[in-house]
Amino acid sequence: MAIDLLNHKLDRAFDHIDASGNGVVEREDLLGLGARILVGFGESPTSVTGASLVDGFDRIWSTLSQALDRDGDSGITRPDFLRGMRAAFVTGEHYDPVFRPATMAVAELCDGDGDGEIGPGEFRTMLCAFGVAYDDVDEAFDRLDRSGRGALTVDELVVAAADYYRGEDPNAAGNWLFGPL
Repeated sequence: MAIDLLNHKLDRAFDHIDASGNGVVEREDLLGLGARILVGFGESPTSVTGASLVDGFDRIWSTLSQALDRDGDSGITRPDFLRGMRAAFVTGEHYDPVFRPATMAVAELCDGDGDGEIGPGEFRTMLCAFGVAYDDVDEAFDRLDRSGRGALTVDELVVAAADYYRGEDPNAAGNWLFGPL
């Protein structure tokens, strides 16, 4: 069950990145996701926050390519993406030094006013950049907002991402990061 759940979540992550739907993820696809997030928040890629996000996504791409023993320009098919993500970030040692900082950059971008909290509107902006159906956003937010206070902390969003990409618990709130599975 845990393998099926993880594969399903990684399949969904592949779809978020492969915006063209051509079945291959390329570096430009991942950077395009970063660009959609930046545009959604009106952030320049040259600002400190924007550059952190772009650098984080580029490091994810480099690490994923290395895990698959590919040069950085080669496209990655869905089966290879699943294998590479597991090797580099799920069971490998690259989540904390590479993936987590990229997640932090996204979360900090969502916290535009720097108060440490992400409201429903900011969460919606992020998920729309990932291509999540508009109707799924509210339920995802409510599932992640376990305290019911109407906001997520930056840390809660970072933990939710770790649960989503690495977790095997089918009841983990992080499984709802991008809406219902």
